[in-house]
Amino acid sequence: MRARRDHNIESNPVSFKELLESWHETAAAPRTASTFAVRLPLDEAAQLAALAEMFPGRAPEQLITELLGTALKELAAAMPYVAGKRVISTDEQGDPIYEDVGPTPRFMALTRTHRRSLEAGRKGARTAKQPARRRRGR
Repeated sequence: MRARRDHNIESNPVSFKELLESWHETAAAPRTASTFAVRLPLDEAAQLAALAEMFPGRAPEQLITELLGTALKELAAAMPYVAGKRVISTDEQGDPIYEDVGPTPRFMALTRTHRRSLEAGRKGARTAKQPARRRRGR
């Protein structure tokens, strides 16, 4: 039985080096309406303040969001592959590739479910605002 780690995560993992480069080059991506309050340990708060000073185009909240996003992608990529009994494909050499029965498939399915829920909430908020805009324009 040949074990193979399939890194078919919904988006490619981004390294922290690539994240630093993107802070120099790009604007932040759109965000959800949800907010999360965190209380950072003193050392991490000091590091965050240092990054905010080094990258003045990024608010501390943007830095936290992007760091968390990178950490979550790396976490997903680090989840162990656990070979199941069912063969789902074969590789280039004809060796069987077994389904992953580890935590990755469940994590990805739950992520898709929560994403759909968040997107539906976003669309619902936009739709609720549209009639009010039309009335003001009359």
